[in-house]
Amino acid sequence: MSEQQRTTAIYGVGSMGGAILEGLLSGRRDGDPEVLAVVRREEQARELDARDGARSVAPEEAAAQADLHLLVVKPAVVPELLEQVRDSLRPGSVVVSLALGVSLSDLGDLLPDEVAAIRGMPSTPARVGQGMTVLSPGASVSQAQLDAVREVLAATGETIVLPETQQDVATALSGSAPAYFYLVVEALVDAGVAGGLPRATAVELATQAALGAGTMMRETGEEPALLRAAVTSPGGSTAAALRQLEAGGLRETFARAVEACARRSAG
Repeated sequence: MSEQQRTTAIYGVGSMGGAILEGLLSGRRDGDPEVLAVVRREEQARELDARDGARSVAPEEAAAQADLHLLVVKPAVVPELLEQVRDSLRPGSVVVSLALGVSLSDLGDLLPDEVAAIRGMPSTPARVGQGMTVLSPGASVSQAQLDAVREVLAATGETIVLPETQQDVATALSGSAPAYFYLVVEALVDAGVAGGLPRATAVELATQAALGAGTMMRETGEEPALLRAAVTSPGGSTAAALRQLEAGGLRETFARAVEACARRSAG
Protein backbone atom coordinates (compact mmCIF):
# COMPACT_ATOMS: atom_id res chain seq x y z
CA MET A 1 0.00 0.00 0.00
CA SER A 2 2.11 2.86 -1.27
CA GLU A 3 1.76 6.60 -0.72
CA GLN A 4 0.32 6.98 -4.23
CA GLN A 5 -2.18 4.18 -3.85
CA ARG A 6 -3.70 4.96 -0.50
CA THR A 7 -7.34 5.18 -1.50
CA THR A 8 -9.68 4.64 1.43
CA ALA A 9 -13.11 3.04 1.27
CA ILE A 10 -15.55 3.23 4.16
CA TYR A 11 -18.41 0.77 4.33
CA GLY A 12 -21.31 2.10 6.37
CA VAL A 13 -21.93 5.76 7.15
CA GLY A 14 -24.16 5.60 10.20
CA SER A 15 -23.36 7.26 13.52
CA MET A 16 -19.84 5.92 13.91
CA GLY A 17 -19.13 5.63 10.19
CA GLY A 18 -20.34 9.17 9.66
CA ALA A 19 -18.04 10.41 12.43
CA ILE A 20 -15.05 8.72 10.82
CA LEU A 21 -15.99 10.00 7.37
CA GLU A 22 -16.22 13.56 8.73
CA GLY A 23 -12.79 13.18 10.27
CA LEU A 24 -11.29 11.82 7.05
CA LEU A 25 -12.78 14.59 4.92
CA SER A 26 -11.80 17.35 7.32
CA GLY A 27 -8.20 16.10 7.29
CA ARG A 28 -8.05 15.68 3.52
CA ARG A 29 -5.38 17.63 1.66
CA ASP A 30 -5.27 18.85 -1.93
CA GLY A 31 -4.29 15.98 -4.19
CA ASP A 32 -5.39 13.26 -1.79
CA PRO A 33 -7.52 10.48 -3.33
CA GLU A 34 -11.25 10.60 -2.89
CA VAL A 35 -12.79 8.77 0.04
CA LEU A 36 -15.06 6.08 -1.37
CA ALA A 37 -18.19 5.36 0.62
CA VAL A 38 -20.58 2.43 0.44
CA VAL A 39 -24.06 3.34 1.64
CA ARG A 40 -27.46 1.71 1.35
CA ARG A 41 -29.82 4.63 0.91
CA GLU A 42 -30.05 6.71 -2.28
CA GLU A 43 -30.47 9.86 -0.20
CA GLN A 44 -27.14 9.21 1.53
CA ALA A 45 -25.47 8.58 -1.82
CA ARG A 46 -26.70 11.88 -3.24
CA GLU A 47 -25.51 13.78 -0.17
CA LEU A 48 -22.09 12.18 -0.37
CA ASP A 49 -21.67 12.82 -4.08
CA ALA A 50 -22.37 16.50 -3.47
CA ARG A 51 -19.42 16.77 -1.09
CA ASP A 52 -15.88 17.57 -2.13
CA GLY A 53 -13.58 14.61 -1.65
CA ALA A 54 -16.24 11.89 -1.27
CA ARG A 55 -17.95 9.59 -3.73
CA SER A 56 -20.52 6.85 -3.21
CA VAL A 57 -19.82 3.56 -4.97
CA ALA A 58 -21.03 -0.02 -5.02
CA PRO A 59 -19.28 -2.46 -2.65
CA GLU A 60 -17.45 -4.29 -5.44
CA GLU A 61 -16.19 -1.02 -6.93
CA ALA A 62 -14.89 0.12 -3.55
CA ALA A 63 -13.13 -3.22 -3.08
CA ALA A 64 -11.48 -3.00 -6.49
CA GLN A 65 -10.30 0.61 -6.20
CA ALA A 66 -9.26 1.04 -2.57
CA ASP A 67 -6.21 -0.12 -0.64
CA LEU A 68 -7.57 0.55 2.83
CA HIS A 69 -11.05 -0.68 3.72
CA LEU A 70 -12.82 0.50 6.87
CA LEU A 71 -15.78 -1.68 7.82
CA VAL A 72 -18.15 0.36 9.99
CA VAL A 73 -21.24 -1.81 9.69
CA LYS A 74 -23.14 -3.89 12.21
CA PRO A 75 -21.26 -7.05 13.21
CA ALA A 76 -23.92 -9.31 11.71
CA VAL A 77 -23.44 -7.62 8.32
CA VAL A 78 -19.66 -8.23 8.13
CA PRO A 79 -19.77 -11.84 6.79
CA GLU A 80 -22.29 -10.95 4.08
CA LEU A 81 -20.34 -7.84 3.06
CA LEU A 82 -16.98 -9.61 2.85
CA GLU A 83 -18.52 -12.48 0.91
CA GLN A 84 -19.76 -9.89 -1.57
CA VAL A 85 -16.43 -8.10 -2.03
CA ARG A 86 -13.71 -10.67 -1.31
CA ASP A 87 -13.07 -11.55 -4.95
CA SER A 88 -12.69 -7.85 -5.82
CA LEU A 89 -10.22 -6.94 -3.06
CA ARG A 90 -6.75 -6.02 -4.29
CA PRO A 91 -3.82 -8.16 -3.12
CA GLY A 92 -1.85 -6.28 -0.49
CA SER A 93 -4.82 -4.23 0.65
CA VAL A 94 -5.85 -3.97 4.31
CA VAL A 95 -9.29 -4.51 5.82
CA VAL A 96 -9.88 -2.78 9.15
CA SER A 97 -12.99 -4.05 10.90
CA LEU A 98 -14.45 -1.45 13.26
CA ALA A 99 -17.45 -3.67 14.02
CA LEU A 100 -17.81 -4.61 17.67
CA GLY A 101 -16.86 -8.19 18.51
CA VAL A 102 -15.62 -9.27 15.06
CA SER A 103 -12.35 -11.05 15.81
CA LEU A 104 -9.20 -11.43 13.77
CA SER A 105 -10.01 -15.12 13.50
CA ASP A 106 -13.42 -14.24 12.02
CA LEU A 107 -11.78 -11.92 9.50
CA GLY A 108 -9.18 -14.52 8.59
CA ASP A 109 -11.92 -16.97 7.71
CA LEU A 110 -13.65 -14.40 5.49
CA LEU A 111 -10.73 -12.81 3.64
CA PRO A 112 -8.30 -14.03 0.95
CA ASP A 113 -4.82 -14.88 2.20
CA GLU A 114 -3.27 -11.95 0.34
CA VAL A 115 -5.44 -9.39 2.17
CA ALA A 116 -4.33 -8.30 5.65
CA ALA A 117 -6.77 -7.76 8.52
CA ILE A 118 -6.84 -5.39 11.49
CA ARG A 119 -9.43 -5.36 14.25
CA GLY A 120 -10.24 -1.89 15.57
CA MET A 121 -12.56 0.10 17.81
CA PRO A 122 -13.09 3.84 17.20
CA SER A 123 -14.89 6.51 19.22
CA THR A 124 -17.39 9.11 18.01
CA PRO A 125 -15.21 12.20 18.77
CA ALA A 126 -13.53 11.16 15.51
CA ARG A 127 -16.07 13.55 13.97
CA VAL A 128 -14.13 16.50 15.39
CA GLY A 129 -10.66 14.98 15.08
CA GLN A 130 -10.50 13.97 18.74
CA GLY A 131 -11.31 10.27 18.56
CA MET A 132 -9.27 7.29 19.66
CA THR A 133 -9.06 4.15 17.54
CA VAL A 134 -7.67 1.02 19.17
CA LEU A 135 -5.99 -1.23 16.59
CA SER A 136 -5.06 -4.91 16.84
CA PRO A 137 -3.23 -6.02 13.68
CA GLY A 138 -3.30 -9.57 12.37
CA ALA A 139 -0.10 -11.59 12.04
CA SER A 140 0.26 -10.82 8.32
CA VAL A 141 0.06 -7.04 8.71
CA SER A 142 3.40 -5.40 7.91
CA GLN A 143 4.74 -2.41 9.80
CA ALA A 144 4.37 -0.34 6.63
CA GLN A 145 0.70 -1.31 6.34
CA LEU A 146 0.04 -0.54 10.00
CA ASP A 147 1.78 2.83 9.68
CA ALA A 148 -0.32 3.65 6.61
CA VAL A 149 -3.54 2.80 8.44
CA ARG A 150 -2.53 4.94 11.41
CA GLU A 151 -1.63 7.83 9.10
CA VAL A 152 -5.03 7.72 7.41
CA LEU A 153 -6.85 7.53 10.75
CA ALA A 154 -4.78 10.40 12.18
CA ALA A 155 -7.34 12.74 10.65
CA THR A 156 -9.88 11.35 13.13
CA GLY A 157 -7.68 11.71 16.24
CA GLU A 158 -5.32 9.32 18.01
CA THR A 159 -4.60 5.65 17.43
CA ILE A 160 -3.11 3.07 19.76
CA VAL A 161 -1.99 -0.50 19.02
CA LEU A 162 -2.92 -3.18 21.56
CA PRO A 163 -3.09 -6.98 21.58
CA GLU A 164 -6.49 -8.32 20.59
CA THR A 165 -6.91 -9.77 24.10
CA GLN A 166 -7.17 -6.19 25.41
CA GLN A 167 -9.74 -5.00 22.89
CA ASP A 168 -12.81 -5.55 25.09
CA VAL A 169 -11.59 -3.55 28.07
CA ALA A 170 -10.20 -0.91 25.68
CA THR A 171 -13.71 -0.61 24.24
CA ALA A 172 -15.01 0.16 27.72
CA LEU A 173 -12.33 2.83 28.27
CA SER A 174 -12.38 4.35 24.80
CA GLY A 175 -15.18 3.40 22.43
CA SER A 176 -17.96 3.71 25.01
CA ALA A 177 -16.32 6.19 27.38
CA PRO A 178 -17.50 9.39 25.64
CA ALA A 179 -21.03 8.43 26.73
CA TYR A 180 -19.86 8.27 30.36
CA PHE A 181 -18.47 11.79 30.16
CA TYR A 182 -21.60 13.10 28.48
CA LEU A 183 -23.61 11.63 31.34
CA VAL A 184 -21.34 13.31 33.91
CA VAL A 185 -21.69 16.67 32.14
CA GLU A 186 -25.45 16.17 31.90
CA ALA A 187 -25.63 15.53 35.65
CA LEU A 188 -23.51 18.62 36.38
CA VAL A 189 -25.73 20.75 34.15
CA ASP A 190 -28.85 19.52 35.93
CA ALA A 191 -27.24 20.31 39.29
CA GLY A 192 -26.31 23.78 38.09
CA VAL A 193 -29.85 24.46 36.89
CA ALA A 194 -31.20 23.24 40.22
CA GLY A 195 -28.84 25.73 41.87
CA GLY A 196 -30.27 28.62 39.85
CA LEU A 197 -28.10 28.86 36.76
CA PRO A 198 -29.63 29.27 33.29
CA ARG A 199 -29.28 25.96 31.41
CA ALA A 200 -27.17 27.50 28.64
CA THR A 201 -24.76 28.89 31.22
CA ALA A 202 -24.58 25.58 33.06
CA VAL A 203 -23.83 23.77 29.78
CA GLU A 204 -21.08 26.26 28.93
CA LEU A 205 -19.45 25.99 32.36
CA ALA A 206 -19.59 22.17 32.55
CA THR A 207 -18.41 21.73 28.96
CA GLN A 208 -15.41 24.00 29.46
CA ALA A 209 -14.57 22.20 32.70
CA ALA A 210 -14.53 18.87 30.85
CA LEU A 211 -12.45 20.29 28.00
CA GLY A 212 -10.03 22.00 30.34
CA ALA A 213 -9.55 18.92 32.52
CA GLY A 214 -8.89 16.71 29.51
CA THR A 215 -6.46 19.20 28.02
CA MET A 216 -4.60 19.51 31.33
CA MET A 217 -4.13 15.75 31.53
CA ARG A 218 -3.01 15.55 27.92
CA GLU A 219 -0.60 18.48 27.96
CA THR A 220 0.93 18.11 31.43
CA GLY A 221 1.18 14.31 31.42
CA GLU A 222 0.56 14.35 35.16
CA GLU A 223 -1.37 11.64 36.96
CA PRO A 224 -5.08 12.47 37.37
CA ALA A 225 -4.74 12.00 41.13
CA LEU A 226 -2.08 14.74 41.29
CA LEU A 227 -4.13 17.13 39.20
CA ARG A 228 -7.16 16.46 41.40
CA ALA A 229 -5.11 17.10 44.54
CA ALA A 230 -3.93 20.43 43.12
CA VAL A 231 -7.56 21.60 42.90
CA THR A 232 -8.51 20.29 46.34
CA SER A 233 -7.69 22.55 49.30
CA PRO A 234 -7.89 20.84 52.71
CA GLY A 235 -11.31 21.44 54.18
CA GLY A 236 -12.39 23.43 51.14
CA SER A 237 -15.45 23.33 48.90
CA THR A 238 -13.91 20.94 46.36
CA ALA A 239 -12.98 18.53 49.16
CA ALA A 240 -16.58 18.63 50.37
CA ALA A 241 -17.85 17.82 46.89
CA LEU A 242 -15.39 14.96 46.45
CA ARG A 243 -16.43 13.44 49.79
CA GLN A 244 -19.98 13.23 48.49
CA LEU A 245 -18.88 11.59 45.25
CA GLU A 246 -16.76 9.03 47.10
CA ALA A 247 -19.57 8.36 49.58
CA GLY A 248 -21.88 7.74 46.64
CA GLY A 249 -19.62 4.97 45.37
CA LEU A 250 -18.33 6.76 42.28
CA ARG A 251 -15.23 4.60 41.85
CA GLU A 252 -17.09 1.34 42.36
CA THR A 253 -19.84 2.44 40.00
CA PHE A 254 -17.31 3.18 37.24
CA ALA A 255 -15.54 -0.11 37.90
CA ARG A 256 -18.82 -2.00 37.48
CA ALA A 257 -19.68 0.03 34.38
CA VAL A 258 -16.35 -0.76 32.69
CA GLU A 259 -16.67 -4.43 33.62
CA ALA A 260 -20.21 -4.61 32.21
CA CYS A 261 -19.18 -2.88 28.99
CA ALA A 262 -16.17 -5.14 28.49
CA ARG A 263 -18.28 -8.22 29.18
CA ARG A 264 -20.89 -7.19 26.62
CA SER A 265 -18.17 -6.35 24.08
CA ALA A 266 -16.79 -9.86 24.48
CA GLY A 267 -20.23 -11.25 23.66
